[in-house]
Amino acid sequence: MSPKRRRRCRVRSAMIKSYSRLAPALRHSKLLGQRGTLSGRFLARSISSSQVQRDKHDCKVLVVGGGCGGCALAAKLSTRLGKDKVIVLEPEERHYYQPMFTLIGGGMKRLEQSYKQMADVLPKKAKWLKEKAVEFDPDNNTVRTSGGNTVQYDMLLIATGLQLNYNKVPGLQAALAVPNGKVCSIYSPKYVDRVFNCLRNIKEGNAIFSYPASSIKCAGAPQKIVYIAEHYFRRTGKRDKIDITYNTALPVLFGVKHYADALWPIMNKRNITVNTCRNLIEVKHEQDIAVFEAINKPGKYFEEKYSMLHAVPPQSAPDELTRCKQLVDEAGYVDVDKFTLQHTKYKNVFAIGDSANTPNSKTAAAAAAQSPVVFHNMIAVLEGKPVREVYDGYASCPLVTGYHTCMLAEFDYSLTPLETFPVAQNKERYSMFIMKKDLMPILYWKLMLPGYWNGPALMRKIFSVFKSKQ
Repeated sequence: MSPKRRRRCRVRSAMIKSYSRLAPALRHSKLLGQRGTLSGRFLARSISSSQVQRDKHDCKVLVVGGGCGGCALAAKLSTRLGKDKVIVLEPEERHYYQPMFTLIGGGMKRLEQSYKQMADVLPKKAKWLKEKAVEFDPDNNTVRTSGGNTVQYDMLLIATGLQLNYNKVPGLQAALAVPNGKVCSIYSPKYVDRVFNCLRNIKEGNAIFSYPASSIKCAGAPQKIVYIAEHYFRRTGKRDKIDITYNTALPVLFGVKHYADALWPIMNKRNITVNTCRNLIEVKHEQDIAVFEAINKPGKYFEEKYSMLHAVPPQSAPDELTRCKQLVDEAGYVDVDKFTLQHTKYKNVFAIGDSANTPNSKTAAAAAAQSPVVFHNMIAVLEGKPVREVYDGYASCPLVTGYHTCMLAEFDYSLTPLETFPVAQNKERYSMFIMKKDLMPILYWKLMLPGYWNGPALMRKIFSVFKSKQ
């Protein structure tokens, strides 16, 4: 055989070997194209996420945020509009049931019980783009992402939630970074486990709890952990050695007088000192000193020594959102009509939950009550019809007052009680505690996130029959 012919044979043989190695991969690739999945649900959603990045990034509805409001609306909208008509922009891999953080702080639940994988809770008919929104352009109906992608939308739902600004209090982050330290916070999964450690570690001295001078998630949570801590100290026999102080930047104990009037006696009975209009502005963790400023007397400061400090960080809408001045009000929240949740300028933009400038308490219960209003009004806009659904400002706050009691506060925009059950809800009850601890998490995962739970309005109507007989 000639040298030239031998070279051709070697080339042909190499090509055959290369194809034999490549063929299984090609067959597997075709199989993936037909099935659209890989083994393992999370990996499947990751494939779906990367496919969105290869697509042209346009959608009927863009949902920015995969929290409770965003997830619930994505489920409702994708069910109505069909597969791949909704894109969810959310960078996190875990979805936390944040109302559980207070119970984790008291040692009643564990952190691993509070979350599920984001891939498991987002609706399967929606596309998940695992990136963060970094720039909003409502004039051109686009959002730019952290991955450098641009998403074009017909309708935009902003469900970003709030941003925790621990960095706004000098010394707070450094104090929270001290291993086995005296400073803790229930507001972040990063720090929540420190709370129960602090409860166990403190032997005597001052236990100080704060409430910041800003809008926050669940306005009742900062005092819930006060009640739980006081009960824990009694149970462990060290209450008489610990002085408890609750410093709140608010001028009142609770925003709804009906419940505040019931909470003050609890504070007094348990010998908890309450200072209103007092805001945490600095933590000097080397000296175990917390610095507070009087809200009603700027420039007047209080340096308080602590053996334990529970700090609630100032909170705001995310920076990426507040930079878009067309979308937000002066405080940085999405400027919407408080009844329809539709943007005041851009009629194809809606907001749900904590990032909206609606004057309601920022809770998951509020987002649940807003969800049917936002859904029906968004569908109306898509169909060229006027928006008619109205949100009444409903919010709920299960005020846990210990290891077996809870007061369920429910109210509307006017701060008038809007109670569901045919009993006095301004009283501590074991039944409400069980509902908060065991039933509400099930309702959240099984009904709210899939888009089935719209708040207790229907239950309230049913129970109203029994109320009228009283």
